[in-house]
Amino acid sequence: SQSPSVMKDVDRYHTLSKPSLEFVCKEKGSKFVGYAFPVTSETAIKDSIAAVKKIHPKARHICFAWKLGVERVVFRTNDDGEPNNSAGHSIYGQILSANLTNVLVLVVRYFGGVKLGVGGLIRAYKKTAQGTLQNSTISERFLEETLEVVFDYPNWGKVLQIVKQKKMVVLEKKTQLKCHLILSVKKSEFDALKSFLEKQPFLSCK
Repeated sequence: SQSPSVMKDVDRYHTLSKPSLEFVCKEKGSKFVGYAFPVTSETAIKDSIAAVKKIHPKARHICFAWKLGVERVVFRTNDDGEPNNSAGHSIYGQILSANLTNVLVLVVRYFGGVKLGVGGLIRAYKKTAQGTLQNSTISERFLEETLEVVFDYPNWGKVLQIVKQKKMVVLEKKTQLKCHLILSVKKSEFDALKSFLEKQPFLSCK
């Protein structure tokens, strides 16, 4: 069986805490503008791409790469008319280098009249994506599961003390005679916490 420290790292991942600022890179007259967004669904990805297209309606190319998921990773790259694998692939490489997930990186290109060649394009897209991510705020997150606990109102104080002590997060609460709390728990600690809570005589787990 895995040691606790190994297990703890299983559910840790890094993503952006907020969208990046615009990052601009110039190469032989061409202008590259980078953006990065924290995303958790393909709908959010589509919305962010549409938002960037609105800001840059005259751009020649808007290339991007995204990565979603921690245990099961889904990703996509898009060259938007640039030579194959010169843009999206370079952007995705920077997402991997930064060890991020649930992230979308876009690079907008305005052509400056001088062709950069495939090598030049790869370098420019890589440099812009790298700069965009380096200027972003990165935060550490954990994979989480939810637990629901039910108890009588007089035990409210006792239950909240356990929640605080075990560093669980309250997502929702209903306080009536029967109280319900929906708690967020680190995935790696879920089984241990659930069995601990089930042993408490004054509450039940759902």
